[in-house]
Formats: sequence, C-alpha cells, structure tokens
Amino acid sequence: MKDFADSISFLGQWGRFQQVVFFLLCVSLVPNGFGTFILVFLTDVPRHHCVVPGFNLTEDWNTTIIPIKVVNGKQEQSRCSRYRLDVVRNLSAQGFIPGRDVNLTDLEQEGCVDGWSYSKDIYQSTLVSEFDLVCSDEWKQPFTATVYFIGVLFGSFFSGQLSDRFGRKPVLFATMAVQTLFSFIQVFSTSWTMFTILLFFNGLGQMSNFVAALVLGAEILTGNVRVLYSSLGSCLGFAIGYMILPLAAYFLRDWKSLMLASSLPGLLYLPLWTFIPESPRWLLSQGKVEEAEAIVRKAAKWNKVKVPNIIFQDYSGDEENAQPKEKANVLDLLRKSSIRTTTLIFCFVFSCATTGYYGLSLNTAQLHANPYVSCFISAAVEVPAYISSWLILHYLPRRPSVISSLLLGAMPLYVILLVPQSLPNLCIALEMFGKYAFTTTSSLMFTYMTELYPTVLRNTATGTCTTVSRVGSSLAPFVIKLNTYILYLPYIILSTLAVVAAIAAYFLPESFGKPLPETMTQTPERERFKCPCTGKETIRLEHLESPL
Repeated sequence: MKDFADSISFLGQWGRFQQVVFFLLCVSLVPNGFGTFILVFLTDVPRHHCVVPGFNLTEDWNTTIIPIKVVNGKQEQSRCSRYRLDVVRNLSAQGFIPGRDVNLTDLEQEGCVDGWSYSKDIYQSTLVSEFDLVCSDEWKQPFTATVYFIGVLFGSFFSGQLSDRFGRKPVLFATMAVQTLFSFIQVFSTSWTMFTILLFFNGLGQMSNFVAALVLGAEILTGNVRVLYSSLGSCLGFAIGYMILPLAAYFLRDWKSLMLASSLPGLLYLPLWTFIPESPRWLLSQGKVEEAEAIVRKAAKWNKVKVPNIIFQDYSGDEENAQPKEKANVLDLLRKSSIRTTTLIFCFVFSCATTGYYGLSLNTAQLHANPYVSCFISAAVEVPAYISSWLILHYLPRRPSVISSLLLGAMPLYVILLVPQSLPNLCIALEMFGKYAFTTTSSLMFTYMTELYPTVLRNTATGTCTTVSRVGSSLAPFVIKLNTYILYLPYIILSTLAVVAAIAAYFLPESFGKPLPETMTQTPERERFKCPCTGKETIRLEHLESPL
C-alpha cells in the first residue's frame, strides 16, 4: 500500500485544514490538565486539631488541652488526640496550672470524639474537612486519588479498543461528555463514598479523552507537524489547563465551587464536532475509502489546493482489487513476538515514568507554605519540558532520549537525600528538576507509542500501554504518603524505578525518521544475530525491516 503521507502530500503540512485540526484538538485537552490535578486541592489536608466543646476552662488549659508533638523535627499540635476532657475540667476547676502544678506527660489522652476543627487560612473547605478524612480515616485521602487513577486505567483500556472499532472521533467526544457530566454530578456528593464512586466514572473520561485526541491528531497530521502536535501542541494544551487550575483554586477556595468550574467549560466543546474530522487513516484501515477521500477533498478545499482524480490508488477500483480491511484487537499485542516484547517493555518503562510524574505532581501541595504557588510552579515546569521533548523528537533518536530523560529524573531525587532540611528552596529546585525530566519522558513516550504500532492497532496499543502505566499513577499517592514514616523514602523509590526503567528502555526498537506503520507487517521485527565465535544465534537485537 502506498504510504498515507505520500498519498495526501498534495495537501501540504500546514494549511488551513491542519491549522484548524491542530488548534481545536489542543484546546480540547485544556480541561484534562485542570481535571487531572484538581485532587491536589480537593484532597489537601488543612491544619486541624480536636474540637474542644465550650466548657469554662481557664485560659492556660484552653491553650494546652491539645498535646504538642514533634513532627519532622518541628513542634505542632496533635491532630488526632487531646487530653481527656473530664480530667482537664476537674483540674481547671480546682485552679491547677498546667506545666507547673500538673505534669502534662502524665495526663491521659483521648481521640477527637467531638470532631475536628479545621483551619480556614488556605481553604474554606476540602474533601478532607467536608468528610473528616483524617486520623483513622486518613487512608481515604490517598485512596481517593487511587480510585480516580483506576478509573483512568479502565477508561484508557476500553476507549482504545472502542476507538479502533468505532472510530477516533466518536470516542473523543463520548469521553469528553463523560468527563463533563460526572464532574458536574460530583458537586452534589453527600458522602465520601458517593464522591469516590462518581470520581471513578470521571476518571473513565479524563485520560481517555487525551489518548483519543493524541491518536486522532497523530493520524491526521503528517511530517514535522505531527511531531509538533504529539510532543508539544497536545501537551501544551494539557499544561495550560494545569496552570489555570491553581489560579482558579486561589479564587474558589471551597471544593464544590472548584468542581463546578471544572465541569462547565466542557459544554463549550460540543460545537467542535462539526470541525474535527474522523481519521482518514482509520477509515482506510476499515475499508471506508469514500469517506476517507471525502475528508481529504474537504481538506484540499480548505487549503485551496488541487486534488488528484484518485487519492488512494491501492484502495480504488472494484472490491476484488481493493485491499481487505485488517482487523485487530488487544490480543494482537501478544500474538507476534516482536510486538509482544515491545509492548511489555514499553508498559514497564511507561509505568515507572508515570509513577515519577504523578508522584511529584501530587506532592506539590507539600512543597511550599502556599500550595497555589507550588502547584503553579509545578505546572509551569511542564512548558519547558514539552518544548524540550519537541526539540528532542525533532532532532534526536527516541530510545537514547527516553533513557537520558529517565536518568535525569532520578539524579536530583537521589541528591535530595544529601540536602539538609535547612535548605528547603534547594530541595524544591531539585524536585522540580526531577518533575521536568519525568514530564519530558512522558511526552516522549506518548509520541514514541504512536510511531511503533500500525494504524489498525495504534489506538488499542496506546490505550493498553496507557492503561498499564496507570498502575503506577494509582500507586503514586500511597508512595508519596510514605514520607510520614520515612521522610525521603518516596524519593528513593521513584528514583530507583527510573533507573530500572532506563535499563529496560535500552531494549526498545527505534522509530526516528520513519513514517507511521500502516499494517501489521510494517511493525518492528526481532532478528537473531550469529555469534562470530560459534556461529550460533545467541544475541537478540531489535531492528526495523519495514519503515515505521
């Protein structure tokens, strides 16, 4: 079959048609950046302590009824206990002074039986303060994010297969609708359980939308514009939404208003259905030649170029001469040895990179006294990271680029272990450098995926690899929570995973400078090389028999 890019080369790479598709797909991804990290603010834990009912206690006992504990070398009020109220009332009534007449360490403590009092210095309300996700229920706070990423996991898996079966465009808009609808319903949650269940369905649409838009743009656009969209345009759309989030959260200090702000903009994307076309590559893979040609002819009209009489020669003519459409499903990722090996390695590398990316992203509220500032810095770091990935993809091979960015992500996290706590700004700078490297890796991996798999399998493969990578993002909230036991343990885990992933990435095939594969036969093959000493086939290396 003649290469798709060659068949539509008469359109050019950057006409009005490509510009409209490029811009609208990028805009469609803005809500993803906003919605993906909204949990940074929704699940942040305000300062809190046990409620002390309004009994007539002396001023001294009012200020000391909450025990003082040392956390990470700093003294702070206990969040989950108080001195027994009945004992304190008796001591206060008898005129005893704490610390002078009474040794506080000898007093019995009790839990927060009357609830908690939350500081409103930063937030008016969060999920934590709304549903008391503290102390014995503290596990619910990271689990909330995990449920969201499990929803993303299932959404990525099923949307990939649905997209390969029913088309890129319907799945793109369906997942946008799911994302908008469930974000709106969550505003009316009356319990943590209800919110979490709705959050799972919200997650079904979030990253599925991103994957569908990524593949659709990668298949419509060609040449350097395709690389620009996959590595920079789509990711910048995501980053813009991410940067808008802390600005919106700063002005909307309660969680319900913030959720409402994340849902309403989705209604503005409904008119985009008219302007975003289906993927001609996918239509051709399904044997729908006339529909594919209609889209290309419309594009030619927009670009004001002349259309040849026959656009896709290998598909024209009667049914006997036309190439049969090629069917594929998720099992095809495992049937062929070269595809199977590539997929397994890719899933592992992508999972490690995703764990690092989301681990550092979800930790932003803890980096700075002002979570809005730290979240904006974390979001802004993604812009140079995406620009770097675009330049890398434009000029450098994929495999060594992925390896290098993973090692760059691990290095600053190891260095943090040597930085004294008296230099917090240096720790923030190192963590942001690690975030920059992991963001670059993630951007590279998304483009790398679209280049390794054929059209009939591309969205299924992208969805499957993204699905498996969500295992890492689902674990990331709990990895970050380990800092309550050992302060630097999350950094050790994330950096070690990055190093192991860099080693595994060495065995991936290269796709730099090759056109996208159209059929299963154009995917990477594994070849055995004979050992010069024995003549036996002992070394297995990757090479590309057919152009990618």
